[in-house]
Amino acid sequence: MYWQDEGYLLSKNIYGENSIIIEALTSEHGKSIGVVYGGTSRKHKRNFQIGNKILLNWKSKSENKTGYFSIELIKPISPLFFDNKKKSICILSASSLLKILLPERQIHQKIYKLYENFLNQLDSENWINLYILWELSLIKELGFEVDLINTIKSSNVEKTSFKMNGKFFKIPVFLQNENQNKESSSSEIKEALNFNKNLIIETIISPNNLKFPISRNILEKYYN
Repeated sequence: MYWQDEGYLLSKNIYGENSIIIEALTSEHGKSIGVVYGGTSRKHKRNFQIGNKILLNWKSKSENKTGYFSIELIKPISPLFFDNKKKSICILSASSLLKILLPERQIHQKIYKLYENFLNQLDSENWINLYILWELSLIKELGFEVDLINTIKSSNVEKTSFKMNGKFFKIPVFLQNENQNKESSSSEIKEALNFNKNLIIETIISPNNLKFPISRNILEKYYN
C-alpha cells in the first residue's frame, strides 16, 4: 500500500531510539498515523514542528497495519510564531483538538480547508477572533451546529442563552456583535473561548470519554 498527500502535523511522539510516531491531518486521507524512521535526527527535527505543512509518503503492507512515513517540508508554520506565546499555544490548541476529535482515516476536506485557512491568517491582527470562529466551524462540521444568529434574534426578541441537553448556555458578547472582526477585550475573548469549550465538552468530549486538551486550557488562561 502506498499513497502521497499533503497535510499538517498534529502530533509527534518518540518511538524507539531514533524514530517518532506522527499524526497528520491530510487533504485526501483524513487524519493519518505512521512511523518516521530517523525523525529525531538534527537533519529532520525542524520538519516536525506542530502545525507545519508537510508532504507525506505513506507505505504499509496492508491498509489496516501501521504505516511508515517519509516526510518533506512544504511550509514551516510554527517557527514563524516562536516569539509569540499566544499564537504558538493557539497552534497547539487547534492541532490537539483535531487530534482528539477526528477519527482516523476519515476524509474531512472541509475541516482540512478550514484549518489551512486559519493557519494562513494567523499573522492577522484579529487572529484570536478567527480562532474562536474556527472552533465553532469545527463543531458544526462534526455535526453539532448551533444556529446562534437565529437564536439571538428569535421572535425579534434578543436572546442571550440557549438550551442544549437540558443545560443553558450563555451566548458570549463576542458572538452577539454583528462585526466579529473588530478588536475584542480580554474578557470578551475569555468568555467566547469558555463558551466554545463548554460546547465541545458537552457535545463531543463528555459523551465519548475524551480528555480536553491541556494546550486549549492554557490558551484560555492567557485571557484571564
